[in-house]
Order: sequence, then C-alpha cells, then structure tokens
Amino acid sequence: MTVRIKHVLPAAAAFATLLGCRNEVDATPSPTPSTPSSVASGATSASAQLMLDALDQRTPVPLLPMMANHQKQNMRDHLVAVGQIVAAVSTQDFDGVQKAAKRIGYSEQMGMMCQHMGAAAPGFTELSLKFHHTADAIGEAAKRRDSDGVLQSLGDTVALCTSCHQTFKQQIVSDAAWSALMKTSPPL
Repeated sequence: MTVRIKHVLPAAAAFATLLGCRNEVDATPSPTPSTPSSVASGATSASAQLMLDALDQRTPVPLLPMMANHQKQNMRDHLVAVGQIVAAVSTQDFDGVQKAAKRIGYSEQMGMMCQHMGAAAPGFTELSLKFHHTADAIGEAAKRRDSDGVLQSLGDTVALCTSCHQTFKQQIVSDAAWSALMKTSPPL
C-alpha cells in the first residue's frame, strides 16, 4: 500500500506548524546570552510579563520551575516523535512508526506524570491523558501496516496537541504557592 501524498503533506505541514510554535508554552521568558541583563530583568521584565499575562487568556497550569522545564522537554520530545512518525510513514517503515508512536503513547509512568503536572489545573490532566491514549492508535495502525490509519491517528493526536496549547499555558509558581495549591487540590 502506498502512502497518498494528500495525507503526508498535511501531516508534514502540521509538524512544521508545531515546530514554529514550540515555545508557545513558555510562560517565563529567559534572557539569551545576547540580551543585556538590565533589559531582561527588573521592572521591565515584570511589566512585560504582566502585559503578556493580560493578553494571554489561556488557563494557567501552575508548575514549579523544575516541573515546567521537565514538561517542556517532554513536549519537545513529542515533536521529535511526530517528525519521526511522519518520516517513517512516508517510507512505509511501520516498525519506525511504532517505535516513535510508543514515545508519545500512554504508559503508567506517563499517566502519573500527567496527573502530577495537572494537579492544580482542572481539565489539564484529562486532556493530556486523552492525547497519550489517542497516540496509541498510531502504533495500532502501524501494526496493521495501515498508512491511512497512521495518518488519521496522527492527525487526531496533533489536534489534541493544538487544543491543549490553545487552552493551557504554564505558570511558574514558588514552592510555597505550589504547596498551598496541593493542599486545596483534589488528591492525585
């Protein structure tokens, strides 16, 4: 069975769009080495962050800095996996599709991490778990050697990525704020 170009091109375009949005969840910009520290810190930075927060009406996902960084690393790896799926299905490498899909599919460890990350943001855990369960269908289609099924499942999975990024944003909180949130959040 050959992959239809009409399916590969939208998937490749979706992947390129995701790469262009890879920093969308960055709630707290960090200065780059070429940015003068006086511009990237102090009142100017705080004021700019307040302006951004007022403009960006997505639901905050409160996270400690280490958690936020870990989440970003996972999302970047998800993008790599999506790219590998697109490349593998374009050459009918169904073993490659399955291997890459497994990285974004559901596992008990991934489920626990999603629950922990979304503990203080109602709806986040459910949407992130739905993403991982939907990604499982990519591997299932690859087992059947079904290119169209892989692409349809990949499209469904990427649509959940988009939905999550349109709904939620990271919000970096202090240890004290996190502790307070965990006391008021439902148990994990």
